[in-house]
Amino acid sequence: MLANAEIVRRFLELKRQVHPDVVSYIREQNDPTLIDRTAAGVPAGIPVILPEHIPGLKKVRDGTRFLVDPELEVIMGSAGTTGSVSGHEDAVHYFRNRYNCLSSMIRSRMTTMPIEALVKSPHRYRDEECSIIGMVADVRTTAKGHRLVEVEDPTGAIRVLFNKGKDDSFAEAERILPDEVLAVKGKLSSDGGLFFAENLFRPDVPINNAPFKSDRPGKAVLISDVHVGSDTFLEDGWNRFADWLQDSDASYLLIAGDLVDGIGIYPGQENELTIKNIYEQYDIFAGMLRDLPSRIRIVAAPGNHDVVRMAEPQPAIPPEFTAKFPENCTLVENPCLLNLQGVRVLMYHGRSIDDMIGLIPGASYERPGEIMDEMLKRRLLAAPYGMRTPIAAMKTDRLVIDPLPEILLTGHVHICGITRYRGVLGVNAGTWQAQTAFQKQMNIHPTPARAFVVDLQTLQPEVIDFS
Repeated sequence: MLANAEIVRRFLELKRQVHPDVVSYIREQNDPTLIDRTAAGVPAGIPVILPEHIPGLKKVRDGTRFLVDPELEVIMGSAGTTGSVSGHEDAVHYFRNRYNCLSSMIRSRMTTMPIEALVKSPHRYRDEECSIIGMVADVRTTAKGHRLVEVEDPTGAIRVLFNKGKDDSFAEAERILPDEVLAVKGKLSSDGGLFFAENLFRPDVPINNAPFKSDRPGKAVLISDVHVGSDTFLEDGWNRFADWLQDSDASYLLIAGDLVDGIGIYPGQENELTIKNIYEQYDIFAGMLRDLPSRIRIVAAPGNHDVVRMAEPQPAIPPEFTAKFPENCTLVENPCLLNLQGVRVLMYHGRSIDDMIGLIPGASYERPGEIMDEMLKRRLLAAPYGMRTPIAAMKTDRLVIDPLPEILLTGHVHICGITRYRGVLGVNAGTWQAQTAFQKQMNIHPTPARAFVVDLQTLQPEVIDFS
């Protein structure tokens, strides 16, 4: 198989620079002729060869848009659709559903074989390169610094070794998360007890993904983490934001969780609250929403500070707390998938960012956009089960990213971030809360009182600072 370094070297010999996605695609196709054919078709004045320059690769939109409501449709995550967990049987269905969804994405790009075939007939595949798909059951680093991963599919399990000397695969192997689904290409050991990995592949966003853009004017304002009731809530900044909305041409306001600061979320929280009654917190927030222009369609989801269960997916905030919310406000679950004039927006509060930062080398709260890229590569909002992010294992995995959105909106970390990965715009919307005592201890510096405005016709974002 072609290595990344070899592909880049070949392009450099042709005096061409190349985008990493092109390198990944050629490596995945394992077709050396693509290098010369791609380079030959690009005009001399183009500085970097991009995916659209690959011969025969056409942009493809993920799915067809059927507009039930021309303005706003909740595709997934309407209030009342999240059920309860009934027992361990649901957990079995949950992980099987995750595996089936994500493995089918990989199989559309490559041919794989069941793990059982390798385990039962090792002599047949000892010297033959082959590919398997599995869910990560365990991952660790060996005493010699290699990466040892146990993967399993419905037929069996096998240990996979990523050699630290193989730069291409080992860099990605260090970022493997528990319970994600991936494919591995390599060879079986002589005794059949180990699979030596050459490359790994994830479900990922197709390289030729073509985002949908609205055919009529419309702008969506994206915010998160308002934290009404906290003594660090930035009321002045919010008031400036509300005044700006009055004269803006915004059509939608999306709020990705933590509408209020809540009660009893962490030890000693009562000392940092200006409103110590949870009903009053929501009533104050309702009044803030009623003061906004009624022409704006508001969508509000819960977060880990809101008065719903911690386990994801989280149900919408119950009616007894939202009776005073305005009629133009739609309450949804976390996560939820919206359709705004044909543009899909996947809104997720982002609790799993805590887990991913702890597991991915080099990840940081200061760069939430990179974490959103990792979610998209895995096509999972939250991969690890049983860590800081509680997950309700039901019959279907609502944390799988399918279908692909045009916009992925998160919050939780209180730091603004923006990314664009293979056509998907990622926005972490920051907060309306100043630095808390806990954040000072953790040396986290929030970027508060900012709103992202996305033009639905162009998918171009703009950040407006109200601090």
